[in-house]
Amino acid sequence: MHFLANPARFTRIADRALPWLAVLTLALLGFGLAQALYFSPPDYQQGESVRMMYVHVPAAGLSMMIYSIMAVASASFLIWRHPLADIAARVSAPLGAGFTLITLITGSLWGKPMWGTWWEWDGRMTSVLVLFFLYIGYIALSDNYLHQERGKKICAVMALVGFVNIPIIHFSVEWWNTLHQPASILRAGGNAIHESMRLPLYSLWLAFFGMYLCLLLVRMKTALIEQKIRRLRFS
Repeated sequence: MHFLANPARFTRIADRALPWLAVLTLALLGFGLAQALYFSPPDYQQGESVRMMYVHVPAAGLSMMIYSIMAVASASFLIWRHPLADIAARVSAPLGAGFTLITLITGSLWGKPMWGTWWEWDGRMTSVLVLFFLYIGYIALSDNYLHQERGKKICAVMALVGFVNIPIIHFSVEWWNTLHQPASILRAGGNAIHESMRLPLYSLWLAFFGMYLCLLLVRMKTALIEQKIRRLRFS
């Protein structure tokens, strides 16, 4: 990723990629929603409420992936002083917090008719809530440091330390008794989701990822412009 270290080069690449990425994301989103709402069958046990899966599962996957990206970017900033790594981590944090909040809300809405409760302090739910607080804490730290360089380092260290929660979220259904079912997609025995549900689920997962990438590029470009304005103002 060092070829993107030049802000001008990054901006040129982002300007070219954004329109195509946005069109692809909208196409995947429309296709996935149509498949999920009209062509995917209801579950034999959960009925129509299973359709919450098509939002909940992609949002949950993105919430963990974005924090992982933040951790990698933070390591790149601390080790190689990559000039765009810190920006990528900082602008990703609100996006990750948003996807995590969607995960928590849709999980509660999906869990109520299935489990008879909006919330249960099991391993998966609690660790995802901790992830949300990690995002909020990172955002609060990044916005409240007068010494900018010191604040960047502290935020990077926090992102790396908080990364330990990601494997806890993933393996929580195997380590502890939980209301959540074991992994259905990323598991040793192969995919356990019926083929009629795979197409809309994968389409919406890619659409959510495309949304993140589009927002990431826009927010990074905005941050670079703000950075340039600050330099001109104080030069």
